[in-house]
Amino acid sequence: MNDDAPKDQDPQNTDDGSMSRRSVLRTTAGVAGIAGAGLGLGTLGTGTAAATAEANPATVPARQGSTMAGVRFDRRSTVRVGIVGLGNRGGSMIDLFLAVTGVQVVAVCDPVKAKAEQAAAKVTAAGQPVPAVYTNGEDDYENLCKRGDIDFVYVATPWDLHFEMAKTAMLNGKHVGVECPIALQLDQLWQLVDLSERTRRHCMQLENCCYGRNEMRVLRMAHAGLFGDLLHGAGAYNHDLRGLMFDPDYYEGPWRRLWHTRLRGDLYPNHGFGPVANYMDINRGDRAVSITSVGSPARGLAEYREQHMPAGDPSWKETYIESDRTISLVQTAKGRVIRLEHDVSTPHPYSRINSLGGTKGVFEDYPTRIYLEPDHTDDQWKDFSAYADWDHWLWKEHADPPGGHGGMDYMLVFRLMQCMRLGLAPDFDVYDAATWTAPVPLSHLSIKAKGVPQQIPDFTRGEWKKARPGMDSDKPAE
Repeated sequence: MNDDAPKDQDPQNTDDGSMSRRSVLRTTAGVAGIAGAGLGLGTLGTGTAAATAEANPATVPARQGSTMAGVRFDRRSTVRVGIVGLGNRGGSMIDLFLAVTGVQVVAVCDPVKAKAEQAAAKVTAAGQPVPAVYTNGEDDYENLCKRGDIDFVYVATPWDLHFEMAKTAMLNGKHVGVECPIALQLDQLWQLVDLSERTRRHCMQLENCCYGRNEMRVLRMAHAGLFGDLLHGAGAYNHDLRGLMFDPDYYEGPWRRLWHTRLRGDLYPNHGFGPVANYMDINRGDRAVSITSVGSPARGLAEYREQHMPAGDPSWKETYIESDRTISLVQTAKGRVIRLEHDVSTPHPYSRINSLGGTKGVFEDYPTRIYLEPDHTDDQWKDFSAYADWDHWLWKEHADPPGGHGGMDYMLVFRLMQCMRLGLAPDFDVYDAATWTAPVPLSHLSIKAKGVPQQIPDFTRGEWKKARPGMDSDKPAE
């Protein structure tokens, strides 16, 4: 299971996963049916919520358990972790789990034996006991999840596998954190919400971009009122991945590229949506209510293939339908607007946009710049570094964090493990995971309907009306 690019190639991407040949074939057959069924809103569903999602995606089904909003972890001195998926992403993230005090990696899992053994060697090199190793096929993660000595399962595998692995972890009494996207269908999102509520286990989308230094600084400034009343924001995943998607060794199979033959919408909204949702307290006083999406023609991957792939390469059998660029507008209950973009098929510099605007000014990233009244009155962008005093306490405490992506990966792991050790509520929960991922199926449906708005379900079932803490946390006492 391979995931994410080497840090020197891909300094920002957090794509996760690849799979063995058998898993590629299984996924190719299974997911083709998803696209053919109009994204199959109920094709994998079981239970009340899934059935309701199939009948009417905008309808909120009855709650089967009780809310997970604000639910604290049980306090523990050591967090025992099982890691599923040890490719580029999981293989690098294990270093960060091992770097955090009070964390023990108990078990590792990957069908590629060499990768699992390499991960196990990292554990022992860190001075921890030899972890259990699970390499017996694609489903051996189930045995890892059944262990009685694991508190948290970390999933860094191909997108297609995230839903089943998250389900399995919760059904076996484990909290679970999943690389994005957490699932690919609305009925799957509802199932994860219901399972989290019934099992009382947290299911989290591990969105590392929420922990970026700029994102956390803007978050604190927004909540302190420096932007005035918030009006609009924007986020994106615009990143030229053509070379990696056609690299036969990088993903150990074409699973990532094959999604461009199945869906037209935003395949990877979380990096852009998560931070802006935090700025606006989505699910904590406001909520995302609808999404309207449009998409450009699909040209980039076909042109790249023509220029770079030899005759007879399996990719020549593929027909790409994914819009080279999707643009979505999300409306919130308070009338705010969030713009999301996705483009991994054309040449352009990396950008997550990361913008926030209000009645007192605006911030924009890539490049970083800011303009706020009354500080600025000359219609010229200003230097964001002047606002370093607004850094989140995590960045003040860990000014030079280890790991990739500018330190945000470490911040995510450190903070999540801290919350588990100290018995705190997580910074984000299953409702955030479902909301941030909902644009995957809904943008596809909106584009198919020529821009008709799609309703975003209220996964919180009304809890969004209650203000509560999120990413903008106070530093806890150990």
